[in-house]
Amino acid sequence: MADIVLNVEVRDRTGTGGARASRREGLVPGVLYGGDKDPVAVAVKQNEFRKALYSGKLVGHVVTLAHKGEKQKVIAKSIQFHPVNDQPIHFDLYRVDEHQEIKISVPVHFLNQDVCEGLKRGGTITYAFHEVEISTTADNVPEHLEADIGSLDIGDQIHASDLKLPKGVKIAAQADFVVATISGTSAQAAADDAADEAASAEASAEAAAEPDAKED
Repeated sequence: MADIVLNVEVRDRTGTGGARASRREGLVPGVLYGGDKDPVAVAVKQNEFRKALYSGKLVGHVVTLAHKGEKQKVIAKSIQFHPVNDQPIHFDLYRVDEHQEIKISVPVHFLNQDVCEGLKRGGTITYAFHEVEISTTADNVPEHLEADIGSLDIGDQIHASDLKLPKGVKIAAQADFVVATISGTSAQAAADDAADEAASAEASAEAAAEPDAKED
């Protein structure tokens, strides 16, 4: 996974007052938790934090926290936003060891949509999950998982077991759940039903004609 680095400052002041002071200085305040160490109040420059946030690879992902030359793998678990302007105002980070087994959600990319028969026939992808929770070590988290839908037709499904998993990665859930379905429109379903009925009628007509052919 492409690594995001958060350059943090340690905050001397904690609590609501300290957080407000950080925001006035153009920082987003947060707290670092986890491991065998005490919580630490930190802050990141607003522009750097927004850039990491809007990359889509911050929340729920393993990122690198950097402070005065020292680096630490962390997971961004929670981010609070301002109720009016929707800007990030606080975040929580959790320490993880690089080789620690963790559960984390990663996005699913659906490949070969341009050649998918179901989509070419007017179907659409109905997503049950855009992300899937996996189990792996913190230093082995993939940027995404892949699902090949090139051979699917309307009514076919992609299950968790169909996803391509990198070495050392497994699906966290035990059940083989549906990730996405190639769904058809009502018009397409009616056309399929009509085609099935026509094929059935033709087969019945051929079967009814067989005795007459034998009599001749």
